[in-house]
Amino acid sequence: MNPGDKIAVRVGDRRWGAKGTRAQTFVEDQFLMRWYIDPVGTSRFAPIKPDIAFPITPGKIAKVKVTTPRLARPGVKMPIHIHTEDVWGNATADTPRLQSSVKIFNEGSEKLVGEKALSFPSQGWTVVGDSIVLDQEGDYELRVRVFDEESSGAALAETTEYISVQSSAPVPRPLFADLHVHSDDTVGTNSTTYNFSYAQQIAGLDVVGYTANDFNITKQRWDSTLDIIKEVNVPGEFVVFPGTEWCGNSAAGGDHNVVFLDDPSTNEPEFPFDRNGNVARSFEWNEDGPAELAPGAWPLDEVYATYAHSPESHLLIPHVGGRRCNLAWHHPKLERLLEIGSAWGLFEWLLRDAVKRGWKLGVSANSDEHRGRCGGGVPGTAVFGTKGGLTGVLTDKLERKDVGQALRARRTFATTGERLVGIVSTMDGHLQGDNVVVQPGEALDLKYLFLGSDGFEHVEAWDASGKIFHRDLQQEASEIAPKSAARKIRVKWGGARLYDRYREAVWHGSILVSGAVISHIKPFGGVTDIAEEQIIVASETQVVFETRTSGDFDGVDVFFAAESDLPTSISVSGHLGGYVKVGDALRGNPHKPQPRFNLAVSNREASQQGGVSRAIDGGAELFVSIQSLLDVSLPRRVEGVFTIPPGAGESGGTRSVYLVGREHNGGKVITSPLFVTYQ
Repeated sequence: MNPGDKIAVRVGDRRWGAKGTRAQTFVEDQFLMRWYIDPVGTSRFAPIKPDIAFPITPGKIAKVKVTTPRLARPGVKMPIHIHTEDVWGNATADTPRLQSSVKIFNEGSEKLVGEKALSFPSQGWTVVGDSIVLDQEGDYELRVRVFDEESSGAALAETTEYISVQSSAPVPRPLFADLHVHSDDTVGTNSTTYNFSYAQQIAGLDVVGYTANDFNITKQRWDSTLDIIKEVNVPGEFVVFPGTEWCGNSAAGGDHNVVFLDDPSTNEPEFPFDRNGNVARSFEWNEDGPAELAPGAWPLDEVYATYAHSPESHLLIPHVGGRRCNLAWHHPKLERLLEIGSAWGLFEWLLRDAVKRGWKLGVSANSDEHRGRCGGGVPGTAVFGTKGGLTGVLTDKLERKDVGQALRARRTFATTGERLVGIVSTMDGHLQGDNVVVQPGEALDLKYLFLGSDGFEHVEAWDASGKIFHRDLQQEASEIAPKSAARKIRVKWGGARLYDRYREAVWHGSILVSGAVISHIKPFGGVTDIAEEQIIVASETQVVFETRTSGDFDGVDVFFAAESDLPTSISVSGHLGGYVKVGDALRGNPHKPQPRFNLAVSNREASQQGGVSRAIDGGAELFVSIQSLLDVSLPRRVEGVFTIPPGAGESGGTRSVYLVGREHNGGKVITSPLFVTYQ
């Protein structure tokens, strides 16, 4: 080539029949494309400098999201955040003339309690923050409309969220945390400052755990980020903990986050070297680092040894990320929480494993966010198949010391990304995470409170033996439903192909009904977060679906024409694909089995309580189910008392009991266990 010559590269050119190229589904300030050239024809390629960089920007407004604490005591100031998103869950930006109308009603009535008009900025994120105070106990609706001030008030998007005010709440308000947030310091997206701003303004988080992949972070970037953390931490408003992700293989202990709980201004974290000068990372391997992989603290025992001298200053969180944690390793003073949900998937089985082993671990759910959308960000189309989770923290103060103590005390609950609340306590005031001593012949009453948004279908209690309590809220609502309530068929499918990375199950299925005419459907579950997945009516007797699950579930409620009877039989069938890392994603994964599934039931069988469910072999809790239900409203507030009867434990025995609240659409909140000792 000569000076001035040009090569035109058309990315996604479809003029001659090619399928084109898609953009990523998440925004990025600088998407880099690196090009190489063979300058002298020797097949020795050199990078062309500088890299090509351009932004990936959000799409048009598709919905509005509102975050609240969900629960507060009377008179407590509650922060609210309102922002708009595109169809892929990205915060929209640079939209002038937008206004929002905020109205507060007593739930279930049209009694207006308060209202506000808030203006969005014309530049930057389409987000506005405010606070509200409610002095009277009760359940409230927060109705939000977004509109263009020049469009006669027509709503661009609207939504309703819920707030409960209760004087008996154990804390002024629950705090919401994401303890697993990556940035472009390592394998995340966008700068650390961007991610912290997103956490505070868009996600409305109270607490963030910055997480650097320990093998990938350079000392220069680590020191720079510590300075940022010192600047953005505001006591009473926003707490940020520095941390790392120890990235050992499962055979060496598996992924563990190391959260440094002390103030980095006064107590420098022991990383990348410990107080004795020893390497504190799993290994070192990055584009700025050594030419060969440099070994470090390996296996997990060496990480324990690094921080065991000061457990109260540290928190280790085993989790399922790129490398599944191995619970054969456990340090009871350092490991106080277990991550049971993230953008990688949902891992309730991990908590059951820990409880069976007798480990005293509380729960957390976080984003493990690599795409710049912490605090419950929705999935895209790659390996991150579910919404990121949230950790609820029960503490009186939004201060670093108080939050750190609450985390180590396991005063937590975990959600699948929604602002749900789950609280369990004893009659004498012990909360989840606490150790409780009970006489062998004594009953133990546990009070529970669950607060949601879309309605709870089940409340359960679990211990090492399995499910020990079940409250069927669908059945309760059906027993008091009016005679005019319509019936529907609910079909669900879910689970994962693997317990490890690349776990997604790719579902290709069909639902057939006989003896009835389909009028319409209502999809629910994870499918509602992913724009390109679909559940559609193919004919008056068939629904087809193409979706993916990663430990969560998808589903559809099928409704029938008014003049039609319910179907005499229902079947769901199809086959399962898996994650495609190499090759044509449209052709499926040729290296994974493609099992078929088929479940056919009569209407009588589907009408039994719980319906009919069938496990699919060869995966991680894969299933399909069919149920005939009344179309009834489910409760957003569920409370009650669950009793562990006398004689449930022998002297010297122990029991870990946790509760789960499951919303019908897949939202879930799990409490940390109460750890019962009989003596």
